[in-house]
Amino acid sequence: MPVEQQLVAAPPPKSKAGILARRLGSSVALWAVVIATLFSESKIVSDYVFLAVMMAIAGLGLAEFYDLIGRRQVACFKDWGIFGGVLLMASTFVYLSGLMQPQLHPAKANDFETSFLILFVLGLCLRQLAAGTNTTAFFAISSTLLGLMYVPWLLNFIQKIKFFPNINGAYYVLYFVLVTKFSDLGAYVVGSLIGKHKMSPRISPGKTWEGFGGAILFSTIASVIFVGVAHSKLQHMSLGHAVFLGIALGAAAVVGDLVESLFKREAGVKDSGRLFPGIGGMLDLMDSLLFNAPLMYLYLRHVLTR
Repeated sequence: MPVEQQLVAAPPPKSKAGILARRLGSSVALWAVVIATLFSESKIVSDYVFLAVMMAIAGLGLAEFYDLIGRRQVACFKDWGIFGGVLLMASTFVYLSGLMQPQLHPAKANDFETSFLILFVLGLCLRQLAAGTNTTAFFAISSTLLGLMYVPWLLNFIQKIKFFPNINGAYYVLYFVLVTKFSDLGAYVVGSLIGKHKMSPRISPGKTWEGFGGAILFSTIASVIFVGVAHSKLQHMSLGHAVFLGIALGAAAVVGDLVESLFKREAGVKDSGRLFPGIGGMLDLMDSLLFNAPLMYLYLRHVLTR
């Protein structure tokens, strides 16, 4: 006698307000921890716990990136890359924090990182020489290096901002994280409400030009308000800089989101992971920050403090 098939009702689609609440909750929870450690009155917490949190973010994000590569059956040295990425952040901290010697010129940190990257590339080549096959050398070396550059190297600019000489770097970190996250919020809210014209259907069907405008609007408003409230803590910042950075960081945040969407589309997945409800993985949470961290650092170094 045939077994009756039971029809299971599909779960009702989540409302846009519910999705937004979950996205905001996950994002606020993580970055509240980061900012809380950054502004702690205890130097152990503000330095070493902050470093531990940043290393964890970099390591998890890098692991997700290499998993995306693995879905395309592309060779990479995942363990070697994660170890190198975490070591890069730890060694930069040792250099910038003055544990070795006081550092007064921000360019010295870039020279230090360049030396590290040279050694990392040489290490990758030696690792490939020790591998049992030579047929994947190009892919293994290049994909592992791309992961290191895309996640921990870009994220490491947060440390460069934090330890930037002669300014209150913690407030600049808070500033650019806040502006970036308001860009994400504006893109989602405006895009969900009135978005009709697709930005790049091939890469990310959900992103619209209306959402892009919302991202810039929200980030610019957040930038102007924060600079107005905390102007005494943000040395060298003016209203003009606030407007320009609001626009630039808002636009760069969208580009950073699109780049990660490109990687996910190539790997055939919607999210990079499942760590955070409503968002996905660590890469999904920090993709917009990866491009904005170096942008904030370069503006700080070459415009605000030149």
